[in-house]
Amino acid sequence: MTRQRDTLRAGLIGYGIQRSLTPAMHVREGRAHGLDYSYELLDLNERKRSADDLESLVVEAEERGFCGLNITYPCKQKILPLLTEITDDARKLGAVNTVVLRDGKRIGHNTDWWGFSQGLRRQLPEADLSFVVQIGAGGAGAATAFAALEMGAKALAIFDIDEMKSAELASLMAGLFPGARVEPVRDLSAGIEKATGLVHATPMGMDKYPGMPLPAELLSPSLWVAEIVYFPLETALLQAARRCGCRVANGGGMAVFQAVGAFSLFTGIEPDAHRMLDHFQALTQGEPA
Repeated sequence: MTRQRDTLRAGLIGYGIQRSLTPAMHVREGRAHGLDYSYELLDLNERKRSADDLESLVVEAEERGFCGLNITYPCKQKILPLLTEITDDARKLGAVNTVVLRDGKRIGHNTDWWGFSQGLRRQLPEADLSFVVQIGAGGAGAATAFAALEMGAKALAIFDIDEMKSAELASLMAGLFPGARVEPVRDLSAGIEKATGLVHATPMGMDKYPGMPLPAELLSPSLWVAEIVYFPLETALLQAARRCGCRVANGGGMAVFQAVGAFSLFTGIEPDAHRMLDHFQALTQGEPA
């Protein structure tokens, strides 16, 4: 499949994604495999569009011969009714971040949860998963919750400013992992008092959404903190966590490994994960791509 076209085109749909490193990672890895591979940003903000315009962007990508699309905030759940097929894990999660466009089909996958688990394992291999508190119950939150439970979390408390969303995600995860205790939490401070780890799964901390998802005084040195935001790589949350003495995992691991999975799905070629990690590190240190 990968060598039947003169050029492989892929793209990313989301809001405020101009500083995303995903295109650079994909294009560099494609070049290493001898592919003529382009990757474009379909930015809702730049185009003055909203998530309600998602279908028109997918149609545009199909008409232009794209082999696949990555999907990010705020479209990971809104993409579901537009797909012709959905993999089992994406269906369970109710969120898709990767769509393969092939033979008139739109096949939805979720490489986020695997990407998060790979990043956490590499950065915090001894993380205590006895009691994890998660902030965020959206599309990314579904992936991180699934990953934490798949990795063996015994208890997971989910907080979201939209209490209905946290309740729905907790119910979904409890059904998928009956051996674990999964529940929504309304009082974040009370939940964190008992926690061994904290997962942050909202856009807070991104360039477009500066700030922290919780007061810094709720952090304690016994807590590990995992972030999904990677631009900036050192978010306000991670800065505060380091000052407090917490062990931390930045969002880079999830960013790289979800891209590893998506590249394989788009091209049919197994990428070199170590090379992509090295490239990401160079990009985040300001070195030439």
